[in-house]
Amino acid sequence: MVLPGSASLLPPLCFLVALAVVRAAIAYAHRRGMLDQPGQRRSHTIPTPRGGGIGIVVAVLIGLPVIALDVVSAERRLTFAAVWLGLACVAWTGWWDDHRPLPVVPRLVAQTAAAGLLALALCASGVPVAWLPLLLFVGVGSINLHNFMDGIDGLLAQQAMFVMAGLACLALALAQPAYGLAIVALAVGFATAGFWVYNRSPARIFMGDVGSGSLGFLVFAIGAMLWRIAPATCWPAAILCSAFFTDAGMTLLVRIWRGRRWYSAHREHLYQWMVRGGRSHGAVSGSYTAWNLLVCAPSAYAAWRMGAQGWVVFVVIYGVSLAVWMMLKRRCLRRARERKF
Repeated sequence: MVLPGSASLLPPLCFLVALAVVRAAIAYAHRRGMLDQPGQRRSHTIPTPRGGGIGIVVAVLIGLPVIALDVVSAERRLTFAAVWLGLACVAWTGWWDDHRPLPVVPRLVAQTAAAGLLALALCASGVPVAWLPLLLFVGVGSINLHNFMDGIDGLLAQQAMFVMAGLACLALALAQPAYGLAIVALAVGFATAGFWVYNRSPARIFMGDVGSGSLGFLVFAIGAMLWRIAPATCWPAAILCSAFFTDAGMTLLVRIWRGRRWYSAHREHLYQWMVRGGRSHGAVSGSYTAWNLLVCAPSAYAAWRMGAQGWVVFVVIYGVSLAVWMMLKRRCLRRARERKF
């Protein structure tokens, strides 16, 4: 299927823009001393620049207005404007935090404002106001979840490329009403690929909060807009994210259960335990990609084909992912105890 309009050229252009901006960000980070130092709560061994996600943000902020004006109907442009403003808000807060750490409260305020803008725009387009609290919760949760999962070379970038490809396929399946969303998802995926060139193991630059939070917001935004057009797409979209949702969600619940500060830096996610167990960053990121391609992709397709009954596949996949997470986490903990003795 061929995408309409000049906006179809945007994805490869976003790749080139991100590639150039990330290259400049490496030099900028060195000049400003924006380097993540190795430490007990870090998974890298040498000082590495951060803030490379600015390349993704710049590319998408440039591309969104072009897409909105070229292929999006006038009644949906308000929602695209909310996405643009929300992305700018989350990215600016993350960029600031990459330079000088911000307290939790200002970050949460900015994240809530961004998710709230999009939620209000969706409500203005016909979504019942009763959905507003859930949209806020999912939006803020997605931003923080993706921030938590940005801890080793290439992992978040590869996840984002996969999810965006899947969301683009869902949008294309919906045909004309979602062409604009398909191009947005592809633009985000291509921009992320431009960043990944410098972030694949061994990473030359890290994404930083400017990138991880922004990708979390964009996953939420595109998923929510697809749900607005076809509610049944929420099941395959959630399945595409199962690796990250399970790891981040279960780790967060365990930390809260044990009375730890959930928002503080740590190395307790499954992917971090796998690295601590001796596996390379590339191997761990590849394991998550394998789950995505072998399990999530066919399951998301099955859920899409089942329509409103797609929740059945959703429940099965999340049950399996939870079992796999628990099995691998116990294996990592057991190996860690064996190494001590």
